[in-house]
Amino acid sequence: MGLHVGIIMDGNGRWARARGFMRTQGHLEGLKAAKQIVKAASGMGIDFLTLYVFSTENWKRTAEEVGFIMGLVRQYLKAEFTFCRENHIRVRHTGDLSRLPPDVVKDIVDVCRDTEAFTGMQVILALNYGGRDEIVRAVNKALTGVSGNALEINENVIADHLDNPDIPDPDLIIRTAGEYRTSNFLLWEAAYAEYYISEKLWPDWSDADLAEAIENFQKRERRYGGVRAVSVSGNHHE
Repeated sequence: MGLHVGIIMDGNGRWARARGFMRTQGHLEGLKAAKQIVKAASGMGIDFLTLYVFSTENWKRTAEEVGFIMGLVRQYLKAEFTFCRENHIRVRHTGDLSRLPPDVVKDIVDVCRDTEAFTGMQVILALNYGGRDEIVRAVNKALTGVSGNALEINENVIADHLDNPDIPDPDLIIRTAGEYRTSNFLLWEAAYAEYYISEKLWPDWSDADLAEAIENFQKRERRYGGVRAVSVSGNHHE
């Protein structure tokens, strides 16, 4: 399996506030940064890119801000389809679709279907996503599939019922804006992910920042809870 990078795109609101703009302007600039990073990632050997677009907690924001973000999602899905087709990028979704507006759901379902056969980088949009919510939904799906038989809930059963069980766990989680929280992002999948914290606000991110994060990651040794270290190149060290 190839490299999987997740990004907690933080700092849009602070970026706007520092410049005297409305928060919506920060989200607009954040979308521009996301488009740039997707294009850069597709040329850096990244096979899976999960973007934390909208969390299950973000509904607490004003209706105006939520509506603006949903509009940006629709704009992105439609405007970037040509790029996805030209670069064979497959778009996928993780999260609970049931609470999203019907027009947003339709656009997500359409783009996921229309790019399903593409074999390039996979971009997973975490939209109305929460790590705890995903685990709860996975358990409920597992139990729903039981037809009168007792089912032992173990790690494999839960993993098989996550939103995208065929996608490998993330290797690297990037968080921008200098925050050191997981924010309910890929709680199950990121059990042994490496974290990279950037002080830059998300709208200020560029290709160079992604390249720096990947280079930093490639220098690390991953132990997965054991004594022997496994480098990202796959070589073992005592």
